[in-house]
Amino acid sequence: MIAQRYQLYVERTDASKNMARYYAMSIEPNLFGEACLIRRWGRIGAKGQRREHHFRREEEAVRLFLQLLRKRRSRGYGPKPHIRQDASDDR
Repeated sequence: MIAQRYQLYVERTDASKNMARYYAMSIEPNLFGEACLIRRWGRIGAKGQRREHHFRREEEAVRLFLQLLRKRRSRGYGPKPHIRQDASDDR
């Protein structure tokens, strides 16, 4: 049983390098009640790749989740930027 919900979605974009990547992770229970860390990554707008890691204990999944989060942050990934609307559009 998963005690807390873990989800992450980050992006890395650089127009000068034609780079638009995403990285998503979540920890979810599998059919046997074990913790499953699901990772998805690829170019924004594309299907990308997927990998699953199964753990007997939630703590092990959380440890890998945090390790991967630190790695992505160090490589320039961050929260998805919000699109700012012009104040004149609020009529």
